[in-house]
Amino acid sequence: MAEVDIGQLRALAAVVDAGSFEHAATALHLTPSAVSQRIKALETSAGRVLVQRSKPSVVTEAGMPYLRLARQLSILLEDARAEATEGTGAPISVPLAVNGDSLTTWVLPALATLADRVSFDIHREDQDHSAALLRAGTVIAAITSDAEAIQGCSVTRLGIMRYRALASPSFAARWFPVRAQAEHFAAAPVMVYDRKDDLQDRFLSGRYRSVLSPPRHYMPGSADFAESVRLGMGWGMLPDQQSAALEAAGQLVDLAPGEHLDVSLYWQQWTLETPILDLIAEAILRAARETLR
Repeated sequence: MAEVDIGQLRALAAVVDAGSFEHAATALHLTPSAVSQRIKALETSAGRVLVQRSKPSVVTEAGMPYLRLARQLSILLEDARAEATEGTGAPISVPLAVNGDSLTTWVLPALATLADRVSFDIHREDQDHSAALLRAGTVIAAITSDAEAIQGCSVTRLGIMRYRALASPSFAARWFPVRAQAEHFAAAPVMVYDRKDDLQDRFLSGRYRSVLSPPRHYMPGSADFAESVRLGMGWGMLPDQQSAALEAAGQLVDLAPGEHLDVSLYWQQWTLETPILDLIAEAILRAARETLR
């Protein structure tokens, strides 16, 4: 990697974060022309196009190592500032990727304990896809289902989230009048988080060894997903951490007792020796030990 300027790296990160040169200029208190000049100078030094001039602007594959370097330098500088000012300055900004179910059920309380020291920039992403944000340099740590450490990262196993097929009692009575069969699951509406969510399909294919295509409702919010299942819009795979109280209250029933789908989770973070990353990792690992299987 050619010698680079910190100001150029900051401009790169700002353009990717803000999605445009104009918004990056506002964030950096510069003119769009000044931001453009810094990016062009960095690209000239690298000999590659580092940013796609699209809407939004996105980093290219060649730009990913530079974006990671920009993030690393940023957190190291902010850690040094925090230490020099004995923690009296502004909170350090830390971008993390967390899947919706973990965020809703156990991660948010853990992060809340550090809210006076860290400004969290949370990217809500499915655990099967969050590793891509690490590779791109968009985040510096992530909860992921990828057990293999990404280059430049360390990995620690967190535990298992267990999902079961649940529905409201009235929904179950209507669509599953007897023990759940393939034809029932093929006809009953199913809740799906988003187009990346394949938990329901994985459960069905594992149970019946065939492809079923039930009607689908897309509900891109963990709390809203659980609530839609409780209200009887469809059945869905819910983690025990989210369903236990509703089952105890008789508002949800298990459509396939004794069957479940386990999702292993891992904490991956850049291999940086910084106090703030150590604090975040410690909080996440402690919460995982108390919550996950």
